[in-house]
Amino acid sequence: MKETILLTTAQALVKYLTAQRVDIDGRIEPLFAGVWAIFGHGNVAGLGEALYHAQDALPTYRAHNEQGMALAAIAYAKASGRRRMMACTTSVGPGAANMVTAAALAHVNRLPVLLLPGDVFASRAPDPVLQQIEDFADPTVSTNDCFRPVSRYWDRISRPEQLISSLPRAIQVLTDPADCGPVTLALPQDVQAMAYDFPAAWFQPRIHRLRRPGPDSGELAAAAALLMAAQKPLIVAGGGVHYSDACDALAAFAAEHRIPVAETQAGKSALPWNHAQNVGAIGVTGSAAANTLAAEADVVLAVGTRLADFTTGSRAVFRHPNLRLIGLNVAAFDAAKHHGQALVADARRGLAELTVAVNGWKVPAAWAARGAGLVAEWNRVYDQATAKGVTALPTDAQVMGAVNRAAGPDGVVVAAAGGLPGELHKLWRADRPRGYHLEYGYSCMGYEVAGALGVKMALPEREVYVLVGDGSYLMMNSELATAVMLGHKITVVLLDNRGYGCINRLQQACGGAPFNNLLRDSRSGPEGLPAIDFAGHARALGATAENAANLDELEAALGRARASTRPYFIAIDTDPAPTTRAGGAWWEVAVPEVSIRPEVREAHARYLAAKGDQAY
Repeated sequence: MKETILLTTAQALVKYLTAQRVDIDGRIEPLFAGVWAIFGHGNVAGLGEALYHAQDALPTYRAHNEQGMALAAIAYAKASGRRRMMACTTSVGPGAANMVTAAALAHVNRLPVLLLPGDVFASRAPDPVLQQIEDFADPTVSTNDCFRPVSRYWDRISRPEQLISSLPRAIQVLTDPADCGPVTLALPQDVQAMAYDFPAAWFQPRIHRLRRPGPDSGELAAAAALLMAAQKPLIVAGGGVHYSDACDALAAFAAEHRIPVAETQAGKSALPWNHAQNVGAIGVTGSAAANTLAAEADVVLAVGTRLADFTTGSRAVFRHPNLRLIGLNVAAFDAAKHHGQALVADARRGLAELTVAVNGWKVPAAWAARGAGLVAEWNRVYDQATAKGVTALPTDAQVMGAVNRAAGPDGVVVAAAGGLPGELHKLWRADRPRGYHLEYGYSCMGYEVAGALGVKMALPEREVYVLVGDGSYLMMNSELATAVMLGHKITVVLLDNRGYGCINRLQQACGGAPFNNLLRDSRSGPEGLPAIDFAGHARALGATAENAANLDELEAALGRARASTRPYFIAIDTDPAPTTRAGGAWWEVAVPEVSIRPEVREAHARYLAAKGDQAY
């Protein structure tokens, strides 16, 4: 007779999660590093009680905002190379809804997070309960149905035994290199408390290992033939290089064949900034070196990138009339993009087999020399952009340069939306893999502080620096208090340009008048604009905080932050207008065809002219 264990649904779920392990280069660790929880009436009695008894094996962390805690969990997974992850649980209603944005972010970035929102009663006996959304035509609908389009796997557990088939499928998605993304298991609060005789064997520990599928022989031969015929090849390195632990493999491949390497936002820091073949960032926020080579390249080997519009300059950065693209990607969906030659394989294994297939081939010496010359020119741009200079207010690039110097080779920079990703992608110099952590797949304002907390939890030995604008900080800052509470030291540098500076620049570039972005261009009451004491606010959340009046004071403050053992916050006023003009590429933002503003009409004419560079 089979052995069973009588457990509630919530207890069985927690027991199953604690049994999952991961093999990381021969080191066996728990797959789940913990659970973020904000309890409410939809999860406190069921899942909350189960987590209480499992604290030693599966730590529970309390957060201050449901979106914030999910962002921290996602950042943890990214900083861990998708090898380890976290779960998040919320109550019914607004708690669950707060996580939908984070689920979308994880979906776009192909990052694993297990979302466990509480749900309304499966029995429907007390309907409608507090926080329940009532669909007049479908009584099965709840807030959690919002997770369907932003989850790679979604299920509602309406009976305890459904876990037996659904939970292993969820883990498969979370750990699969091609299918990886957010998983949502909606948990009705009455079902969480129901008991069932679960098979004891189901709870046996399981060790997960990174799957490394090799390339199809036909695809490999076709890719090798294209590469060996190339006169001006370019590699585009994406986030998949990190997730495959292929940074060393990429460095060796590029050096062996002398192929220039450009990096996407997710791929940056795959190579050291001064690697001989690293030509810098590519695309809308790219360096002049990488984008010049991209315009001339006849073959592009895209490794582990989904080729989003910021990478491709809205499909206009690659301009060779006979361009051929090779998509080396573990996900067939991404490998076949842009009519490319798909090479479906793990990045590390694919590079290894491709180097054998091209059998000692190297790019022409003139092409390799062109890349080196362009990088030398770009390094001079870096020096000019990041130098202190004498300005009334420092620029984003100058602040970034100061932080980059203070961070040193082991520092990790965290940022997300606004103008900072552009300056960082172009100018930040990363010495080691995972030293550059940007959320630019979803470009989610508010990711920065919460994300930095997750990064620090994954990489406790490294100094973590947050670069965040005042607008983004105002949207989401509560997890700074969580960092203080948990004792995780992060250094937050807030650049106060008094509004949404990046979108203000974009608005004017499209011919629009400055409107509703900077505070001074927004509607205000008789008291005028708010004078926000950001350092005072951070201090109230428990961080050590100070204001820097200029770049010299910023550098001194960064020294004090480095010596500190607790979260540190530095605020500095910056100029919202300047940005690094060198480099970059066109980005398609639709401009109105009709307007009474001549500036808009002129912008529309420029827009139509730029579209001529698109492939179609």
